[in-house]
Amino acid sequence: MVSNDLFRELALTFPETIELPHFERASFRKKKKIFATFSKKERVANFKLTPSDQDFFCSINKNMVYPVPNKWGKQGWTSANMNIISPELIMEILTAAFNI
Repeated sequence: MVSNDLFRELALTFPETIELPHFERASFRKKKKIFATFSKKERVANFKLTPSDQDFFCSINKNMVYPVPNKWGKQGWTSANMNIISPELIMEILTAAFNI
């Protein structure tokens, strides 16, 4: 499980990352480009991943990490359930999203 505060702390460890609101979510950006968003209320994070990274992370556990269920998912946007994911896996996904 990853707490709301821990997710924010991990996302802000990357150089030059800023946090800004994005509708009802927090967004984490590198050079104005969103690489992750987080909903405290829903306890779900979304990440922009490459298709191969999305396939890899979703293959671990489809209840924990899964494509966003619409056209955004086909573009690499991937969700993660904070109630069942480990901090180590979140950090791996954040790293992949940050490095696109």
